Amino acid sequence: MTLRAIPCTMMRGGTSKGLYFLASDLPGDVAARDRVLLAAMGSPDARQIDGMGGAHPLTSKVAVVSRSARPGADVDYLFLQVSPDKAEVSDSQPCGNILAGVGPFAIEKGFLKAAQGVTDVRIFMVNTSAIAVARVETPDGAVNYEGDARIDGVPGTASPVMTDFLDVAGSSCGALLPTGRARDVFEGVEVTCIDNGMPVVVMRAKDLGKSGYETPADLEADAALKAKVEAVRLAAGRAMNLGDVTKKTVPKMALIAPPRDGGAVATRTFIPHRVHEAIGVLGAVSVATACALKGSVAEGIAQLAGFSGNGSVRMDVEHPTGFFTVDMEIETVGGELKVKRSALLRTARKLMEGQVFVPASAWGGA
Repeated sequence: MTLRAIPCTMMRGGTSKGLYFLASDLPGDVAARDRVLLAAMGSPDARQIDGMGGAHPLTSKVAVVSRSARPGADVDYLFLQVSPDKAEVSDSQPCGNILAGVGPFAIEKGFLKAAQGVTDVRIFMVNTSAIAVARVETPDGAVNYEGDARIDGVPGTASPVMTDFLDVAGSSCGALLPTGRARDVFEGVEVTCIDNGMPVVVMRAKDLGKSGYETPADLEADAALKAKVEAVRLAAGRAMNLGDVTKKTVPKMALIAPPRDGGAVATRTFIPHRVHEAIGVLGAVSVATACALKGSVAEGIAQLAGFSGNGSVRMDVEHPTGFFTVDMEIETVGGELKVKRSALLRTARKLMEGQVFVPASAWGGA
């Protein structure tokens, strides 16, 4: 077998891990690119034993980065989800965790010059055509990975990567409330469909016979629950302007319950068929937005002491391994909620840089 070497960097971004590629190092043809990425990750195989994947959706992710020709952006970032156990590569969603590594990667690849102290990297998220601004620590003009910032789901501490999301409302579905309503009913379950950077269907855990505090493993083992959640997802996907979502990784499905550890709300999230050990970055933003929305299914569950529906609010979204803090600036005019700003703290670390080897046949020949 002839092997082809492809330059890549493995990075942890937030609570995910994946391979970061320059777009110029991958085939331009989408079908060939997907064959190469499946081979690089070792899919389809539940263990991904013949590739770099970590046998879980959170560790089978890809960032494709290139210099941006768009005004107001430094780099373009395409996120691709590689299924561990299926020959499937999806571009149907963004990923805010992998996004955390894009700024450091772009600086180290020379797409922009590092400033003294902190470098702002303006990232065009190809999946949703939205802009995110990552603030990367660059003391002495080089990326710093060490620091005191801590995020739940990642051991130890690292340098903070504060990310502002600009105009992400409705970026996948066309509107913050894709159905035009704060509440809908699908398959007998009352839900809130929301898209503030990630399409999410929010449901009260108790309406599905759950407490909302179960472990991910317990939820994944409940076949009846998974079937019900998937039925709701398929119906909601059509109503959210996403079409047939049978083979798509969106919308995500969030079960919510009253907070137990001082946060705003407790969550358990199907992504969509496995249960997240934490919660996705943009998924947390959408859930937090639902909590601020009057008339949503989160009303009476979310705890937002002192928040009137306007101004700045900080929400700690609880998840199975801790919590995720979302800073938002919200304005409610005539009963319509507008999100003026969403910001989150993530960290990232470069793990390895070199070459990944794939069969030359995956590319299309030696």
